[in-house]
Amino acid sequence: MLFFCLQIGYMKTLFLVRHAKSSWEYDGVHDYDRPLKGSGIRDAHIVSQYLANRVDSPQKLISSAATRALHTAMIFARNLNYPFSKIEIHEELYLCSHKEMLSFVKTLDDSVDSAMVFCHNPTITNFVNKCIDQSIDNVPTTGVASFNFDISSWKDATFNARLALFEYPKKHKKE
Repeated sequence: MLFFCLQIGYMKTLFLVRHAKSSWEYDGVHDYDRPLKGSGIRDAHIVSQYLANRVDSPQKLISSAATRALHTAMIFARNLNYPFSKIEIHEELYLCSHKEMLSFVKTLDDSVDSAMVFCHNPTITNFVNKCIDQSIDNVPTTGVASFNFDISSWKDATFNARLALFEYPKKHKKE
């Protein structure tokens, strides 16, 4: 008896999350250490709860080491039922370029089919604009852009990806 294996195709999914709104209230606090504002905390809950009800939870959460990105990642982890202790923290995601972000994505383990990365602008907006046919001015704070890559290995990732989702707090607030 012969068996044939039909490969339908592979897909990797990347969620890029811009950190929530941060506070400029404290004098002398380095940019790296700025905390979230109350409104940023609320927005992170709004967007992550929305995603929790509509998408499969990513297999891996990864954050810039900056306080505001890591705090945003923790809020998302809570609402996506992802263990805090498994959030990976990467120093190189703080203020990296969109090209450096793509290089980072290429290093993800192939056993992971979906990853959520928390980082900063202009990286995210530039990455989005490299992947889509139109131009957006800005991915707002707590904005999430999700991309589908038709690849089986992250090392094959390019800016040739489909934008699957673009969510941000203003879309989900009641006026």
